Amino acid sequence: MPAKVIIGAQWGDEGKGKITDMLSADADMVVRFQGGNNAGHTVIVDGKVFKFHLIPSGVIYDKPCLIASGVVLDPKVLLKEIAVLRENELEAKLQIDPHTNIIMPWHQQLDAAKEQGLGDRKIGTTKKGIGPCYAERITRTGIRFMDLLDSHLFRQKLESNYASSALILKGVYGQEPLQSQDQIYADYMAMAEQLRHCLADVGGLVNAAIAEGKNVIFEGAQGTFLDISYGTYPFVTSSHTISGGVFVNVGIPPQPLDSIGIVKAYTTRVGSGPFLTELHSEIGEHIRTVGKEFGTTTGRARRVGWLDLVMLKYAHRLNGFTQLAITKLDVLSGMEKIKVAVDYLLDGVSVSFPLSLSDLERCEAVYEEFEGFEIDSSMRTWEELPLAARKYLRFIDEYLGTNSTMISVGPGRKETILLPEH
Repeated sequence: MPAKVIIGAQWGDEGKGKITDMLSADADMVVRFQGGNNAGHTVIVDGKVFKFHLIPSGVIYDKPCLIASGVVLDPKVLLKEIAVLRENELEAKLQIDPHTNIIMPWHQQLDAAKEQGLGDRKIGTTKKGIGPCYAERITRTGIRFMDLLDSHLFRQKLESNYASSALILKGVYGQEPLQSQDQIYADYMAMAEQLRHCLADVGGLVNAAIAEGKNVIFEGAQGTFLDISYGTYPFVTSSHTISGGVFVNVGIPPQPLDSIGIVKAYTTRVGSGPFLTELHSEIGEHIRTVGKEFGTTTGRARRVGWLDLVMLKYAHRLNGFTQLAITKLDVLSGMEKIKVAVDYLLDGVSVSFPLSLSDLERCEAVYEEFEGFEIDSSMRTWEELPLAARKYLRFIDEYLGTNSTMISVGPGRKETILLPEH
C-alpha cells in the first residue's frame, strides 16, 4: 500500500517524529492530518535536534509537507518553525488546506482561564488554544485559512468572534482580552501575507497522489488514548487521533492504509487521567531521567509507567495496525527486571480495556515479569539484540497479534533495527 498512517498507540510522545523522518526518505509527500501545536515531534539528524509542532517531520528530507483541514493552525508558531528551518538552510515545501481553522489569541486566553477554573479537576491542557479553536469550528463560527487570506471577510469574522469571546472572558472569568481587536487584525494580516503562497487544495493533491501510486505518509499528533471519542475522556485532546481520522480530516475517501503504530517500550502520559501502570518510585524516576521524558511543547515532566498491553490491544482494535515500531528500547537497558501489564482486574474479575472512565480507575493491572537486558545503540540486527530483549519484543507481538518491523535503540535516525514483515 503506497499510503501509510503513523499513529501513536499510547498517550502520545512515543517517538512518531523519528519514525516519520525515517519513512520520509522514500515518501512523495508527508501530510499532517489533525491536532495543533499542542504536540511536538523531535527529530535528531547528525546530532542536530529539530523540534516541530506543526510542520510535518518529513521537511528534513526536503519533501512536500501538507497541513490538512483537520489541523488547527497557529500562524505565529508556524512562521517561527519556518524561520528555524531557514536558519539551518532548509526551506519548507509547505501547503495548507483552505479549510484549516486558525487559532486566535482569545482561544489561548479562554483555554488557560477554563483550565484554571477547573481547579483539581483540570485536564492538563497545554493552554495553546486547541480546544476553543475546535469548539468554534463545531459551532460554525471559526476563522479558516481561506478567511485569513480575505481581509474583508477576516475583519467581519474577527469583529464577531472577538466580541463574543470578550463577553465570555469578562462574564465568566473576570478577564479582559489581552490584545485589542485592531492589534490582532494588524498582526494576522501581516502573517497572512507571509503564508498566502501556501494555499492549496490539500485533499485534492493527496487524492491525486494516491491515485498515481505515490508514497504518501499521514503524520498524526498525540496518541490513540487522547482521541476525543475513544480516549480516556475527558482527559483527551480535541481531535481524532486514530487512523480512521485521516479520511475526513484530509478529505479523501476510505481506502486501505498501512497503519504503523508507534509504541514506546514503556508507557508515558502528560496531564491528568487514569494511568494503571504508573510508577511512583525510583524505577519510574530512572526511566524518566534516562528517557528524557519531558514535554517537547511544555517542558513538564511526563508521568512514567510499565508497558501496558491491555490498552495497546484496544489501540490495535481501533487502528488496525499493520506494523509496529517499538521506540526507546534502549531506555530500559540495564534494568534488573522489566514488567508488562497483561490483564486488568475489576473487582477481582479479568476485563478488557474498560470503556467507562470510572471502571478504568477501579481496575488493577496484572503483570508479566521479564529479565532485564543491555542495549547498545550500535546494534543494527535482530541477532545482535540480547536474548532477553528478543523475548520481550516477541511477547509484545504475540500478545497483540501484530508485526514489529522497527526497533529503536537510540534517538538518532540511524539507531534503528529494521526487520522484515513476518
